[in-house]
Amino acid sequence: MSDGDKPPRGELLFYQVVSMFQLAAMQQMGKIPNPLSNRIERDLDQAKMTVDILSMLKEKTAGNLTRQEQECLGKALFECQMNYLDELKRPAPEAGERGGEGPEGGSGGTQEGESRGPGGGRGDGG
Repeated sequence: MSDGDKPPRGELLFYQVVSMFQLAAMQQMGKIPNPLSNRIERDLDQAKMTVDILSMLKEKTAGNLTRQEQECLGKALFECQMNYLDELKRPAPEAGERGGEGPEGGSGGTQEGESRGPGGGRGDGG
């Protein structure tokens, strides 16, 4: 790939910001483990704030993004919103179930026998 084929630095940074908030939301919803503790931690209040930040970012950047940037942000926001709604339907983990020794250690909101698949959540992975 030549330098002429690379997206501009600002576009790469935009994708990084969107990805950062998307991953934070998934972690806060208990879909993926916290990378520092390797534990599933579920904080839906914080997850809602993060999803709201993505929504605000979409609103404030409307008309100022490339088609690819719009698609990236739109998909990330949609995936986060759908996963948040999914988590609202789940019972809150009991006090001893908040975390575990790893992704399988605690319930993290996953019901027995249920599999979330790669990425830990719903959506198209993109």
